[in-house]
Amino acid sequence: MVREKEYAASRREARRRKRIKKLLNFDYTLLLIVIFILAFGLVMLYSTSAYAAALKKGNSVFYLKRQMFAAGLGFVGMFFSTKIDYRRWSHFVWPIYIISIFLCIIVVFVGTNINGQSRWLSIGGIQFQPSEIGKVAVIMLLANVIDRAPKAQRSFQGSMKTLALVLPLFAVVGYNNLSTAIIIMGIAFVMVFIASPKFWYFTAAAGGAVLLVIVYISLASYRAGRIGAWLHPEDYISSTGYQTLQGLYAIGSGGLFGKGLGESMQKYIVPEAQNDMIFSIICEELGVFGAVCIILLYILMLYRLLFIASHAKDMFGSYICIGIMTHIALQVVLNIAVVTNSIPNTGVTLPLISYGGTSVAILLTELGLALSVSKNMEFKEDDDV
Repeated sequence: MVREKEYAASRREARRRKRIKKLLNFDYTLLLIVIFILAFGLVMLYSTSAYAAALKKGNSVFYLKRQMFAAGLGFVGMFFSTKIDYRRWSHFVWPIYIISIFLCIIVVFVGTNINGQSRWLSIGGIQFQPSEIGKVAVIMLLANVIDRAPKAQRSFQGSMKTLALVLPLFAVVGYNNLSTAIIIMGIAFVMVFIASPKFWYFTAAAGGAVLLVIVYISLASYRAGRIGAWLHPEDYISSTGYQTLQGLYAIGSGGLFGKGLGESMQKYIVPEAQNDMIFSIICEELGVFGAVCIILLYILMLYRLLFIASHAKDMFGSYICIGIMTHIALQVVLNIAVVTNSIPNTGVTLPLISYGGTSVAILLTELGLALSVSKNMEFKEDDDV
């Protein structure tokens, strides 16, 4: 009887220590960075969109309210994805991936058309982009595949087979949203590249992917037009070049410390400034200093995701964080590159800042998975949290 009481007491103590360990391991730094970037994004969204919202919707806080609603849904998703042990999702990766492909096919036929693009599904009065769900599905699928067969990734054939799993979703999404398809394939490429030591194989594969993208662009005149607008935006002033030039004017007029919050003039001119071009308004209102600060915050976020990945308890959790890190890094780099006209206009949002309900809600839920992984991190004695 005494032994049973001692055993029960030891079990309770072990459970208590496990709860304390999870509480201490939880990456509060990542959570605070996410909240700060999101709050900053809401402030900049209102500053950027108030005039356009009042003019088009009759309500200056229209875009802000919708973004806050999406952020609220995202935090609910983050709460549940943080509370649920990430390892449980390994049993559902294939159904989630197949459902995401199905939704991306459906949107081609019955999607809601916004600004000439049919990329949204409307269910129960709520519109969302299935391609955003596809990004999470790819991350979870490849993390599971690499976790179950890590040795297979060491050969060229094994790596290519893993990448081939993403091709169906890439093809479906790329039909009407090339930029998102490129991000999906970029996430897959980086995850498999990290799992494989064959550097030259991936260099050749990357070259082949670039050729495929070039061929795909040449098949549609409007995509080829974007290349022309990138090289000579002044010659395409009546189309894509106008947005690019006005964005560059905004960046140039901001100077070192900007005109001040809410003092932008280009936000009245830049088309859809609250979406892909919001970084140009940040540069105008807060200057180079503000732009560098937000970039540094993104870098710190990526560092925390890398830290969690390197201390994850298993490969599944590690590659989930690598996938999320790649997703955010690609979107930040592509968005800033587009705004500064370093690459052709691709229509990529700035994570947690640009207006886009689906993007914010899904990304917050996605980051909840990383926080779930952080609760089970393992440290060595010389590791610095």
